[in-house]
Amino acid sequence: MEHGGRGECALAPATGAAVGGVPYGGRVRVPRSAAVNGHEPVTTSDDAALATPAAAGRRGKVEAPTGRFADETRLGLVRRARRMYRSLIVAFPDAHCELDFGNPLELAVATILSAQCTDVRVNLTTPALFARYPDARAYAEADRTELEELIRPTGFYRNKANSLIGLGQALLEKFDGEVPRTLEELVRLPGIGRKTANVILGNAFDVPGITVDTHFSRLVQRWGWTTEDDPVKIEHAVGALIERKDWTMLSHRVIFHGRRVCHARKPACGVCVLAKDCPSFGAGPTDPATAAALVKGPEAPHLLELVGR
Repeated sequence: MEHGGRGECALAPATGAAVGGVPYGGRVRVPRSAAVNGHEPVTTSDDAALATPAAAGRRGKVEAPTGRFADETRLGLVRRARRMYRSLIVAFPDAHCELDFGNPLELAVATILSAQCTDVRVNLTTPALFARYPDARAYAEADRTELEELIRPTGFYRNKANSLIGLGQALLEKFDGEVPRTLEELVRLPGIGRKTANVILGNAFDVPGITVDTHFSRLVQRWGWTTEDDPVKIEHAVGALIERKDWTMLSHRVIFHGRRVCHARKPACGVCVLAKDCPSFGAGPTDPATAAALVKGPEAPHLLELVGR
């Protein structure tokens, strides 16, 4: 998906899955009396977040930030990541999936169309598409030329038409026309890989998941949460820092922040609500007036008010 930038989505595995030989979601006991970086330790109920550095390294490499975060421990990283997420909740209380859809099939179709295309363009295209093709049978029996013309504005329309027709046929043959609810079944469908499958699971079926698009991966690396580049490894690394129940909304809020404030080339550091916890502060303008001009989106007045602008 894109919204002024391209992205791919993925879902972290359920607690208990093995990652690099380490149980994902396992517990490590931490002394309650040990304070780290001036913060009280998290109790053993935090599960995977408290894994030892060695175990954490097998899940996903954790970047060693410079400056005041140079000596950050694993527990310090967990606490910092969760502070940052709490700030994102305040900054983006209404974050959400920016693709318009009314049911799982519509989300599957919209996500397929979003490859190499902005969410805005997809949302301009799908109303007529959804009206013309309301169910799996309609896609399975679609006239290819007509379908291609409807989705042409999203780009790569021939390949996408193949995927949509194949998707409709597979849903009819294997799932009585309904979109399945498991990753294993979804990834067998035409046009749906792991990442598209996890967008559907997280947003249509309320399965907590971490959506790793280009914004998400860029920001968590910039924040020193992980140095991994592979989306699945990023899922595991971030999933070990943040509680599972927050994964889906974490994804939306990180992506919102990347689109509005923490831009790839020129982040608005001087007005960022995460500045005090960000190892990369200074990658963009730190002067508040200069940085304020870089903030985008309808949330801009709210975001600037939070930092006293």
